[in-house]
Amino acid sequence: MTRRRPARLAALTLTAAAALTLSACGGDDNSSDDKDKIAGADTGSSSPSASPTSEPSTADRPKIELPSDLSYKFDWPKTGDEDKDAVLADSEQSIKAVDLAIVNQNALDKAYLYYYEAEAAAGTQKFIQDYVDQKAGLTGSYRFYAPEVAVDDDGTASLSYCEDQGKAYVKFLKTNKIRKTEVTAESYVIYHTSLRKNADGVWQVTKVVSQSGSAKCQP
Repeated sequence: MTRRRPARLAALTLTAAAALTLSACGGDDNSSDDKDKIAGADTGSSSPSASPTSEPSTADRPKIELPSDLSYKFDWPKTGDEDKDAVLADSEQSIKAVDLAIVNQNALDKAYLYYYEAEAAAGTQKFIQDYVDQKAGLTGSYRFYAPEVAVDDDGTASLSYCEDQGKAYVKFLKTNKIRKTEVTAESYVIYHTSLRKNADGVWQVTKVVSQSGSAKCQP
C-alpha cells in the first residue's frame, strides 16, 4: 500500500464514539515472515537527539519547525557513501514534513509535497486529510532505527527502516486530550520506501509500504 506512515492513525472511518489509535493498519500492508531481528532494534533512550545523518543538499528546502511536544530520534548514522547519506538525510526531512502538515492541519502543505511525489504523494495527502477531518494532531516521541539503504545508478533508491511508536500519541485538538495507548508488538513498524532523485538533487519518496508488528523491529 503506497501510504506514508499509516501506523499512527488506524480505523480512519471513525464514528462519533470511536477513538483514534496508534496501532498500524496491518491489512493495508504487505505481510512477511520476519523471523530475524534487525541489529539495533533495542528501544534505547526515547529522549530526542540530533540525527547523525548528513545535512540535506543545498536545494532550497522548506523550513520544518515542529512544536516542542514532538521529538524525534534517528538512529541511522552516516554510511560514508555520499548518495546513501543524502537518502537518509532527505528521508528524515520527509518524515518530519508529514508531521508538520498534520500540525498545520493542511493536507496540501508545501513542505511534505516537496519530498513526496507520485503514489506516495497521493497516499500521504489522504493520510494527512484523515487527521484534519478528525481534528487530530500528534504528540510524544518517535524513534527511527535499523536503516537499510541502497542506491542505483539510474537515480533511484530504496530505504527500509523501523519506527518505535511506543511513546507517540494522538492528540485531539479541540480538547487537547491525549489518547495514550499500550505498547504492544504493533507499536513497532517497518517501512519500505522507494525514492527518486529529482532535478534539484532531492531524494523524493515515490512509494511507501509498511508492516506493523514486524519481528525485525521488535526490541
